[in-house]
Amino acid sequence: MTGANGHVLVVDDEPQLLRALRINLRARGFEVTTAADGAGALETAAKVSPDVIVLDLGLPDMDGFTVLHGLRGWSTVPVIVLSARTDAADKVTALDAGADDYVTKPFGMEELLARLRAAIRRGATAAPAPAAPIVEAGAIQVDLAGTRVLRDGEQVRLTPTEWGILELLVRADGNLVSQREILGAVWGPTYVNQTNYLRVYLAGLRRKLEDDPSNPRHLITEAGMGYRFLR
Repeated sequence: MTGANGHVLVVDDEPQLLRALRINLRARGFEVTTAADGAGALETAAKVSPDVIVLDLGLPDMDGFTVLHGLRGWSTVPVIVLSARTDAADKVTALDAGADDYVTKPFGMEELLARLRAAIRRGATAAPAPAAPIVEAGAIQVDLAGTRVLRDGEQVRLTPTEWGILELLVRADGNLVSQREILGAVWGPTYVNQTNYLRVYLAGLRRKLEDDPSNPRHLITEAGMGYRFLR
């Protein structure tokens, strides 16, 4: 990891915002690289291997969703989408496309810093020592050592956040994991009441892993309490 707190790639076409983020993040111990369009973002991400990417959706040459799809073709680097779009559908689309978090403009610097730290922490701890190498559940194979998931023999691409949630549930081996426990472990202690995060991410995981997402067999909700993974 470069920089005292990590290396951030900021992608936005607003020069004032890029300058403000560069100054503020460097003052807080981050190394900062910037890009002003989608093509530059993809090229720079491959070149500098950042610890986290802050990505605006409204870019001049291509939509931010296209950049996300391009990144997820080869990288699991945490991505925080930064956008003036407040529509819930845009947030869900961004998360489904591979984003790890979504911050709406205007935003507070302290909030963005907290989310950056949480994203970098998730990315850095995405591959802990496994308790069991492979867990099988129907058509799903969760490779805890290789930090990957197969469904019907095909690899399913998960973001670091999705993997963090799934791994926590799989390691619990059928036991209930509370909402607060998941939020605290994956996002950090300041997010333990953000239960709406979990609903969005569990819905995304079910779309990727379950045969019938509306009637899941493996990723089970215990209403008001938490979640469990059943083989």
